[in-house]
Amino acid sequence: MSSIKSYKELIVWQKSMKLVTMVYELSKTLPTDEKFGLISQMRRCSVSIPSNIAEGWGRLSRKNYIQFLRISRGSLFELETQVLITKELNYINDSVIIESLIIEISKMLNSLIKKLEEKN
Repeated sequence: MSSIKSYKELIVWQKSMKLVTMVYELSKTLPTDEKFGLISQMRRCSVSIPSNIAEGWGRLSRKNYIQFLRISRGSLFELETQVLITKELNYINDSVIIESLIIEISKMLNSLIKKLEEKN
């Protein structure tokens, strides 16, 4: 088995990119008066997830990489909260797919962080 040569090969990064696409599609359905509220916030934090995975990878330091993965996980939880808010406000009815992907990415980030911390 060959080692990973790029963050683009990480499944967690790939799934995070898919999540960004899903969030952009979801945000198109929200009321236009949320353009500078939920829409903007959801888009920014979703983009932050794969971006921080990539930036941490590029730092070439395990300690920095772990920190950026934690930031990514924080953005993921922020997004999860915003999805729940959109449900509470009855802006969306069904968010099962996006919530499932959030849970999956969360588990993957937790596992990756744990593995990296064990190498110390």
